[in-house]
Amino acid sequence: MRETSMTKPLNRFKKEYITGLSVLVVLILASLWAVQQDWASLLSSLASDEVAVANADFIDAGPFKIAVSVQPETPQVGKNHIVIQVRDPENQPLTGAKVRAVGEMPAMGAMPAMYAQADITETSPGVYQGDFELAMAGSWPLAVDVATDEAHHVDLAFDMATSRKGIQLTTATPAGDVAYHTCSMHPSVKSATPGTCPICGMDLVPVTREELQSGSVMVDETRRQTIGVKTGEVIRAPFAVPIRLQGEVSYDQTRLIDISLRFDGWIGELNADFEGKPLRKGDILFTVYSPELLSLQEEYLETLKRGRNSAGEQRMALIAASRKRLILWGLNAAQITWLEKQGKAQDYVPIFAPSDGVVIDKHIVSGSAFKRGQALLRLADLSALWIETFAYERDLPLIESGMKASIRITNQPWREFVAEVMQVDPFLQDHTRTARVRLAVDNRDGQLQPGLFAQVTLHADFGEMLLIPEDAVLVSGEKRIVFLDMGDGRLKPVSIRTGYSDGEHVVVRRGLQEGDKIVTSGNFLIAAESKLKTGGAQW
Repeated sequence: MRETSMTKPLNRFKKEYITGLSVLVVLILASLWAVQQDWASLLSSLASDEVAVANADFIDAGPFKIAVSVQPETPQVGKNHIVIQVRDPENQPLTGAKVRAVGEMPAMGAMPAMYAQADITETSPGVYQGDFELAMAGSWPLAVDVATDEAHHVDLAFDMATSRKGIQLTTATPAGDVAYHTCSMHPSVKSATPGTCPICGMDLVPVTREELQSGSVMVDETRRQTIGVKTGEVIRAPFAVPIRLQGEVSYDQTRLIDISLRFDGWIGELNADFEGKPLRKGDILFTVYSPELLSLQEEYLETLKRGRNSAGEQRMALIAASRKRLILWGLNAAQITWLEKQGKAQDYVPIFAPSDGVVIDKHIVSGSAFKRGQALLRLADLSALWIETFAYERDLPLIESGMKASIRITNQPWREFVAEVMQVDPFLQDHTRTARVRLAVDNRDGQLQPGLFAQVTLHADFGEMLLIPEDAVLVSGEKRIVFLDMGDGRLKPVSIRTGYSDGEHVVVRRGLQEGDKIVTSGNFLIAAESKLKTGGAQW
């Protein structure tokens, strides 16, 4: 029967449909077989883990019981699985432990060491599992360590190789009082067994569990004498803080006098003729000629003459008014009395020193012309001086007016002067963050000169405070540590809060009580051993 043009495409479609359906069936069957194999592998793996957990041999390591197994039993190149079980001293599953497992192939020739670290997670209470990959065939010693927040730490070492079934324990942290062994110079080195440091070769020292838990170290009397350990008691005693400042002797600004006149004129004879010249009160500084002053003198004398013919009250008022004008122009009572006796105006009027002092500034010579208000001389009374110094803001709360200070001058270091704080500036210097402190010092013997440098020591009295020797305190960052003698050879690091120090003793704000016994000497060596053994949070 001949195929028509319609039946040919239909037959071809049937063949393609049957072929595609056959391929689809084959793919479905293959997928089902693969899934079956994966489930079988997974179930086999889970069963293997369960068998490993159920049949595990536990090892006593420190305070723990630990079992370690590897699947496959004969480690292979590539992916491997490790199961670590940890139980506490009561044989209960230990949760929350920090577990680490690392395989190491030692370096050989030019080939560096290789490591295979397992990615450990806690899969059930006390059971820790993870995978690791071995890069090549050979011996891969396995290190396992387990630690808890209570500072318990144990190490286990196993012999593992791709050519041998199972893993064999080589070392483990002893189950006694020793937590681990470490190096005095390299605290990062920790070993489950005694030996030598791989870095420096020193013998490893044991760290006991009691030391880890209490934070104390054991130092017997023999060792104390060997390393020079001394102890002392916390005391309560009077305490004063020395505040040492650098200053400079300066003029007492309240004892400076400027000489200026209220009229124009010329200098005649000059007695205060050089800077540094000492003068006594009433000494003639210089004489002056002034037409204005001469006219004022003549007016006063004329007033006196006319006043003789006037009534009493009117006469006294006129004389008083004229006399007052002379005083306002700078003449003193002695000069006016002298003028009255002479009955004649002076061409050159003497100007007298108003107080004892030294000429420290001079702007005139004989014959100089001057204007009213012009500064002619400056006198300084040196019988009392100031010492100016600057205190840092941390010391300002301790400094008060009236405090006594001891002063030593650079040119007389053997002598001590006494000064008194008279003022602390109520503001700080912007560029130094300090405040000026002024002290008054007596200088009637003339031993001090302005411009000398001075060493100023103030003493801030705190009364009775709790004190310890400054050498007893160890500084660790922001912490302050002392070693408390607990008795029976035990020394415990204690964090304290300190206050001011006087250079010998330091105030204890918190952490100790009066009568406590502490280490005052040799504490650096004790600190090294404490850091080594406790790894304490104090440090």
